[in-house]
Amino acid sequence: MFDEKKESSILGTVIAVSLSKKHTFSKKNQDIIKLVKGLGVEGDAHFGSTVKHRSRVAQDPNQPNLRQVHLIQNELFEELADRFNIKPGQLG
Repeated sequence: MFDEKKESSILGTVIAVSLSKKHTFSKKNQDIIKLVKGLGVEGDAHFGSTVKHRSRVAQDPNQPNLRQVHLIQNELFEELADRFNIKPGQLG
């Protein structure tokens, strides 16, 4: 028997995709993004094979970019909703 609720929790659901061409805390939600293996989100300030985060670039600009995509579970937004008005894309 197929359990749609269980299957959804296994596969997950994308609520929003976001990017910013500049180093900003919040990123603008997009209808679609392009993920490039080993580089990240095309058009985002962190796109590339080496680090783009300012503090990491200052330490060593040749470090590999291991933080290309930031995934945030929707439960975090639900947990914070009673104290903060934070929406997808607003957490860098």
